[in-house]
Amino acid sequence: MITITDPKLLSLAKMMADQSIERLQADDLACETNVNAAKNVVIKNGKKYIKVDQGNSGKYMVVKATGEIFGIKAYGVIHRGHSYGTLDTITQWNWGGYRAVPKS
Repeated sequence: MITITDPKLLSLAKMMADQSIERLQADDLACETNVNAAKNVVIKNGKKYIKVDQGNSGKYMVVKATGEIFGIKAYGVIHRGHSYGTLDTITQWNWGGYRAVPKS
């Protein structure tokens, strides 16, 4: 069972922030407002899922029982069609864009 203090989940949040800032700098969009939003990764606990928000938006949901990472359809609604691996495979993805993409 994954908790909000799980080191892998905290690593995901840090990777999201760091890679988002790198992308903003590469795209010459790194104004203070964008950087602050990218840094603002919040982890929220739920019954079945842990929500991972960035800026003012929901971004991903993690299944507590398995550690699977999914996108969202609407806030708090998991999108099983948008799967991003598990907490064990977070290093195989780039988390800096609008949605995660596998590293080549």
